[in-house]
Amino acid sequence: MGQGGERKRRVVIIGGGFGGLYAARALARADVEITLLDRRNHHTFQPLLYQVATAGLNPADIAVPIRRILRRQKNVTVLLDEAASIDAEAGRVTLKDSGVLGYDFLIVATGATHSYFAHPEWERFAPGLKTIEDALEMRKRVFFAFEAAEREADPELHRDWLTFVIVGGGPTGVELAGTLAEIAKKTLAEDFRHIDPTRSRILLLEGGPHVLAAFVPALRDKARAQLDKIGVEVRTSAKVTGIDAGGVQVGGERIAARTVLWAAGVAASPLVRSLGAPLDHAGRVLVEPDLTVPGHPEIYVIGDVAARIQDGKPVPGVARAAIDGGRHAARDILRVIAGEPRRPFVYSDPGILATIGRGAGVADFGRLKLSGFLAWMAWLFIHILFLVGFRNRFAVVLEWAMAYLTYDRGARLITGKLPDVQTRALAAPASVRSEGEIAQIAQQRTPP
Repeated sequence: MGQGGERKRRVVIIGGGFGGLYAARALARADVEITLLDRRNHHTFQPLLYQVATAGLNPADIAVPIRRILRRQKNVTVLLDEAASIDAEAGRVTLKDSGVLGYDFLIVATGATHSYFAHPEWERFAPGLKTIEDALEMRKRVFFAFEAAEREADPELHRDWLTFVIVGGGPTGVELAGTLAEIAKKTLAEDFRHIDPTRSRILLLEGGPHVLAAFVPALRDKARAQLDKIGVEVRTSAKVTGIDAGGVQVGGERIAARTVLWAAGVAASPLVRSLGAPLDHAGRVLVEPDLTVPGHPEIYVIGDVAARIQDGKPVPGVARAAIDGGRHAARDILRVIAGEPRRPFVYSDPGILATIGRGAGVADFGRLKLSGFLAWMAWLFIHILFLVGFRNRFAVVLEWAMAYLTYDRGARLITGKLPDVQTRALAAPASVRSEGEIAQIAQQRTPP
């Protein structure tokens, strides 16, 4: 019971990402009963998922159990379950495994999933990057490609295994492409006997006219130049029209590749459709200025599932916007309980960053614009700052320091069942090369 014998208000938060976690924390001293629901037991620092996908970090470096984060917050109950639907009229959430949750206030922070632009069949051939599982799948495919090339005798198939295609020229695509170039040309340069990883071909395909379209033209151009310098082949206005086990189709051109990674479209979690609220083209809820659902002021939708227009532009689907949205929803709930008027959500954009491999990147902080090493250092500092938990920060700093000094990546593990789209393409092991063949390969190697 609350103060004066009144029943405590029940706040249900769906999603343990940035928005949901910061909403729960902002209610730490409130006289409310909070239930935080997530289908995974951990909070994932999504901006660094690509580091797991490229073996720079281990999963535990960027993920923390939600219970550990909130262990001292006595007004929170954490449930490991998945929301199946929301009945806005009845004020309840139906769970997949454990019944129904009633609420006085609901915060929906379920995030985004991959969008393959009406081609869901592409997902099998080109994994996206939203979860730890996705990152491990990417890591497996990338490093298996080099192993398959090592045993491949057919020159054409050998070339296909060493061709990597990243679809999408936003920050995730650029970061993946830059890191893959570093892996091929530095990390793995001396690890194989029958192939030369430095001759790998890495293509970054962007359907629009520019990579990093959210950046100002000067920074876009610098990013493009940095990608060119490290050997990434960038193609803009290159709309993918087909993906299969053998590569991608771009208009009338066929690009043969055994490894395709998806960093293009995103769509809101399908759970929000059960709200019955108006949605935009990406499935996000068209929220009121205070982030509530039209006609349901007790329901807040935040982060990647909210479509909020501010100053004529949509609030971006980035971690900072989700954090601010979670804090706003919590504070607004407290205002409602106290009988105070609601306030509109105002997002203050701190800037955007993208890293492009070792010692390179771009950063736009409004008046301050950085590129190269300074942008890379800013990216490092900000990402370490927002990591949850001291152990995670320490582990990440240590891994990055070792990688910077040695070019090594300690998490180069191929685990789990190999994807059939790759194993079906395997040929019989190449015959043992002669000493002369090995010497010829060595002579052809590009100096690291």
